[in-house]
Amino acid sequence: MDIRRRNNVTVTGAPDGRPVLLAHGFGCDQNMWRLTVPALAGTHRVVLFDYVGSGRSDPAAFDERRYASLDGYAQDVVEVCEALDLRDAVFVGHSVSAMVGVLAARLVPERIGALAMVAPSPCYLDDEGYRGGFSRADIEELLAALESNYLGWSAEMAPAIMANPERPELGEELTNSFCATDPDMARVFARTTFLSDSRDDLETVRVPTLVLECTQDMIAPREVGAFVHARIPGSTLVTLDATGHCPHLSAPEATNRALTDFLDGLR
Repeated sequence: MDIRRRNNVTVTGAPDGRPVLLAHGFGCDQNMWRLTVPALAGTHRVVLFDYVGSGRSDPAAFDERRYASLDGYAQDVVEVCEALDLRDAVFVGHSVSAMVGVLAARLVPERIGALAMVAPSPCYLDDEGYRGGFSRADIEELLAALESNYLGWSAEMAPAIMANPERPELGEELTNSFCATDPDMARVFARTTFLSDSRDDLETVRVPTLVLECTQDMIAPREVGAFVHARIPGSTLVTLDATGHCPHLSAPEATNRALTDFLDGLR
C-alpha cells in the first residue's frame, strides 16, 4: 500500500532539518496546521498527514475494527514514519492525537524523539480523583446526538469547541471541517476518542515533552493539563493566553512561540 497516498502525506520546509510531524485531532485534517507550518518550515522538515477517515486520506483504507482503538491511529503514524524513514522526529499532536503520539513513540522510539501536546486529554470521563470534563451521561448523550444527526451535532458542537464567539469564522471553519468528514467514519473516531483512557500510558513517556493548555477549554480543562504534566516525568507545561480547544487557529502566535521555543531547546 502507498502510505503517502493513503494518508495524504505532504512534506515541506527545510529538507535537512529535524522532522516535525503535525497530527490533527478529531473532525479535522492537516489544513488545521496552516498557520503553524510557516513558523516551523524555515528550520525543520515539516510532515503533515490525514488519518484514514479524515481529510483527503484514502477512504478505501478505512477499517472500523482497526480504528476502534487509538492503537489503529498510532499504527498510521508509525507507518508514515517508516514510509518517510523519519528519525528522531518531533510529534506535535492536537487533542486526542497527543495520546496517539504517546502510543506511537512507544512503538518506534528511534523514530519519535520528542512530543508536543496541544490541548491534550488522556481521558475525557470524570473519575474518582480525576476531572476529565465529562460525566458518563455527558459522553453517552454526546455520542447519541452525533450518531443520530451528525451534521446537526457538528453545527452545534463545533462553535462551542472552538469558543471565541466574537470570531464566528473560527467556529464556522471547524463546523465545515466536521461536516466534510464521512459521518460513518466520524462516528468511529468520535467513539474511539471520547471513550479512550490513556492515563496509564503517560508514565511510559521517556522523551522531552511539551504540554500546551488553554486558559479556558471545554474539552480539556486545566485540571487535565496539570494531570498530564504531573504524569510525564520532566515535561514542560505552558498555559497559553487562549480560549477554546484549537489554539493553533485561535491563538497561532502564542502557540507557535511555545512550539518554536520548545524546538529550539531540543537542539
